[in-house]
Amino acid sequence: MEPIKIDITILAPVNKVWKYFNEPEHITQWNFASDTWECPSAEVDLKEGGRFTTRMQAKDGSFGFDLVGIYDEIIPEKSITYHMEDQRKVKVIFDKIDENTTKVTEIFDPEKQNPIEMQRDGWYAILNNFHKYVENH
Repeated sequence: MEPIKIDITILAPVNKVWKYFNEPEHITQWNFASDTWECPSAEVDLKEGGRFTTRMQAKDGSFGFDLVGIYDEIIPEKSITYHMEDQRKVKVIFDKIDENTTKVTEIFDPEKQNPIEMQRDGWYAILNNFHKYVENH
């Protein structure tokens, strides 16, 4: 299956966008697709071969899962490539447009259980939460 590509432009410097994308205290504030979900914990070992774990769950406790990834390549303030436990690959690109504007692009391998549009919408909802969080904090 073809990788899915989404992007968003954030009115913030690339160093802030990078920090908010990768630091656990920030990840827990934006890493969910809707207001009925939350990200109560995040662990990040931001180095090649390091791993991250983010807990994503419904606020009512009815469902949840740990998203686990292993970093394959990190170019600070430029890109992150990682793979998930099921070997799907993800690349996140941080494009500095100017001193106060950063474009974030995510390219990810879809999973086979859910429709492509649903996956794109879910990942985009999380990216849009990230966008709002960065611009408002």
